[in-house]
Amino acid sequence: MYNSLKDLIQHPVFYFFSEISKIPRGSGNEKAISDYLVQFAKERHLEVIQDEALNVIIKKPATNGYEDVPTLIIQGHMDMVCEKNQGTVHDFEKDPIQLRIVEDMLYATETTLGADNGVAVAYALALLDSKEIPHPALEVVITTEEETTMGGALAVDPANFAGEILINIDSEEDHKLLVSSAGGIKTTQVLPIVWDKAPMNTAAYSLSVKGLKGGHSGMSIHKGRGNSNKIMGRILAGLADDVPYFLQQINGGAATNAIPRETDAVILVSEDSIEKLEAKIDEWNNILKNELKTSDPEIHISLKKAEPEVPRVFSEQTKQKAIASLMLIPNGIQSMSMEIAGLVESSTNLGVVTTTETELHFESDARSSVKSLKEDIVKRARLVAETLGCGFLTENDYPEWPYNSDSKIRKVFEKVHREKYAKEAEIIAVHAGIECGIFIDKIAGLDAISIGPNMYNVHTPNEHLSIPSTINNWEYFLSVLKEMKSFDWEA
Repeated sequence: MYNSLKDLIQHPVFYFFSEISKIPRGSGNEKAISDYLVQFAKERHLEVIQDEALNVIIKKPATNGYEDVPTLIIQGHMDMVCEKNQGTVHDFEKDPIQLRIVEDMLYATETTLGADNGVAVAYALALLDSKEIPHPALEVVITTEEETTMGGALAVDPANFAGEILINIDSEEDHKLLVSSAGGIKTTQVLPIVWDKAPMNTAAYSLSVKGLKGGHSGMSIHKGRGNSNKIMGRILAGLADDVPYFLQQINGGAATNAIPRETDAVILVSEDSIEKLEAKIDEWNNILKNELKTSDPEIHISLKKAEPEVPRVFSEQTKQKAIASLMLIPNGIQSMSMEIAGLVESSTNLGVVTTTETELHFESDARSSVKSLKEDIVKRARLVAETLGCGFLTENDYPEWPYNSDSKIRKVFEKVHREKYAKEAEIIAVHAGIECGIFIDKIAGLDAISIGPNMYNVHTPNEHLSIPSTINNWEYFLSVLKEMKSFDWEA
């Protein structure tokens, strides 16, 4: 048990995790962490490449006796999801993550921890820094913008690699070997706003959905957690049946790959409707607390007096289209795998809703391990947009990672796990986007696997990392590197 951060950072993995936690590294803000990695390599006289996307590739020769082992690519991403609890004073553009230990877990303080995927960076740096760990020739690649667009991996030049095997360290469950993942695509429905002058004798109220657990839109989609954007749509549609109101803005969610926890809207109502409005909000609190009593027992709908920022509101047609969009845009699980029990096959998440000066944007993240089903989700979302007279955009399309029944690196991991723990490792597939699919698409014949320690509630301010699991998974990883010398790669 580590009782203090001072003790914990004596371990090389947590030392480097602590170091990178001092550097802001939200998606799209990776220049400082990318430069840190380059400087790290130069100080150790290692070959390093920093490309235009700020991806960093660091190469290290094989240790003695490992020269004939296939070159190994070790991969993770440097960016993190930046979420914080409401009222928390933290600037992700410049402030370090404040680490703290609670029992045997590592947390941040009221913000996301960044263990996804700071663990991979820390493992890689600890390995590259060591002069004692035996290993084959290494090509460590740390990518950018995985959490938003996968743009870093998509921009990687395969000519920079000689590796035949890839170990991705972006999994979140110890003793489990990840061997397949979903592909994904981001869709955006764009609703042009027609503005009307705000009516006289109305009061502005801020309507908020809060208290949801959220979570990763792939890894947590099966948990049935509430989506604050979809819930706001239900509330606005329900209010429209009983309380006349004008709509001024809707904003919710922080990232398309995170189930949104909070959504805010500003509505204007006449003075004689306020009492009825308050009663309806009480009703919605009761309804939603009952519906989500297991998945999101802390859900709360609040109504507070607000000053309108601008003396205008959505036209009635824009309002109706906005509500219809929230209600009709596909969301949640779309299909379950018939081959792997309990595995979500296809899903989509309405992750971000934003009001600009001229448009409403509805951003979703669609996923599937079957390409045709991913395309079906996109087609249905496009039909909703076209029916409502909205624009529709797609971007960041990345491939699925198909299962390789003849994976040699999986066999090495299985053998070491059997010998080290006297039990079989669990072979899993996940409903999440893993960069392995992109690298396999770029590098012909690449054999890949993904590992990682136990972490919980990623993409939320309650994200935490198991300290014992991180150390155990690290030692397992090193045992695999050692075993690679003895494995018959030609068989």
